[in-house]
Amino acid sequence: MMLRRALLAAPALLAAPALAQDSRGPVRLIVPFGPGGTTDFLARILQPGMQAVLGVPVVVENRAGAAGNIAMEAVVRSAPDGQTILVGDAGTLAINAAIFPNMGYDPVRDLQAVTILADTPSMLVANAGFPPNSVPELVAHVRARPGEVAFASQGSGSINRLIMEMLAERAGLRMIHVPYRGGNAPAMADIIAGNVPMMFATMPAVIGNVRGGRLKALAVSTAERHPAAPDVPTLREQGFPDLVLASWQSFHVPAATPAALVQRLSDATQAAFDAPGVRTRIAEAGSVIAPRRGPAEAQEFTAAEARRWGAVARQVGAMAD
Repeated sequence: MMLRRALLAAPALLAAPALAQDSRGPVRLIVPFGPGGTTDFLARILQPGMQAVLGVPVVVENRAGAAGNIAMEAVVRSAPDGQTILVGDAGTLAINAAIFPNMGYDPVRDLQAVTILADTPSMLVANAGFPPNSVPELVAHVRARPGEVAFASQGSGSINRLIMEMLAERAGLRMIHVPYRGGNAPAMADIIAGNVPMMFATMPAVIGNVRGGRLKALAVSTAERHPAAPDVPTLREQGFPDLVLASWQSFHVPAATPAALVQRLSDATQAAFDAPGVRTRIAEAGSVIAPRRGPAEAQEFTAAEARRWGAVARQVGAMAD
């Protein structure tokens, strides 16, 4: 019933020809990482609603590798017919160009934003047996072992890698960066196993393991404590007032996709958010549905974020590993 009301409130969708009439196959949501991360979570939670609205099969396809660049290039090179959508994030779309030389394409120039999906804070998590239980204790622990303590990341260009680099720069720490090709899931498995002690990760990717006691949380990157994890202190209250940061997730298509088709996909995404239980599940996982941005506003946001995070990457000297 909620989805039906959303459809009735979207005349642009009803006036446009059904996607099935001008396409030859399913719509593919290309996730740049393996299952288990926030982009994958959002793609899968929106998939049923988008399929109902668009009237064609919508499938989620995980293409991990090269910090998201493999998936991003596949979308850049795909036909501009609305059938291939990148489920991007701040790392792939705003950071990678500053980290990886000679990518052969520009994420802002060669991709068109459909909409921004969510804003997602990060959580600093560690193996349950890792001695530090707070950020000050972590700083003391790493300072006593310069160049010996490792941290995992979802890839060289991930925003969570940059948050850790920013923390290290401000605290004067030297650590070993261990990037994981497949995103959150393999990194988290190694932290749980004790092979790497810690990492920053977006909250939906790790909060289940924190609640289950398989990981411990040392901090969140929000300005105030997060309602999904009220017992976890912020970086701000642990001595790092400027580390109030969040990732974001988005839908992007090839730049040459017709504007009317981009708008249709944007409207379908907004209708999918109104499917029963979607908003509640996203909030419980720790993400916040982004304020609605149409394609033009979302494109401006992406460009501004690329300038912002590119400057941060250069400031901390982050390079591809």
